[in-house]
Amino acid sequence: MNSYQRTIHLADTDAAGVVYFANIFVLCHEAYEEALARSGMNLKVLVSPSGIALPIVHSSADFLRPLFCGDRLEVQLTPKQLGETEFEITYQVLSLTTPQITLARVITRHVCINAANRQRSPLPEEILRWVSG
Repeated sequence: MNSYQRTIHLADTDAAGVVYFANIFVLCHEAYEEALARSGMNLKVLVSPSGIALPIVHSSADFLRPLFCGDRLEVQLTPKQLGETEFEITYQVLSLTTPQITLARVITRHVCINAANRQRSPLPEEILRWVSG
């Protein structure tokens, strides 16, 4: 399992003192980048202008409890291959401040494309290895 820990910062929150809704995707994307880097991928090479791109084509978030400034979180992510050119990541955002509490669930769906011609391309071996765990 891939996981990432982080504290909610004041800049992550809105005027009501809870995480601004769009920032949950920032937190999950940080976890995604960290998981790829931990698996040994060179992100700079992976997404070079002459290589591939992995744009997000769908995302969703369900907020189950508020996330406050100072809260400690663990983001657990589980990738799953959907086809030759697609994969999905499911994220569970858990509280470390109050253990055993799930705060949010997020999904991102990615498509692999050739960065030069913007056409779908098979997932590279590095991503396939990461997705298959």
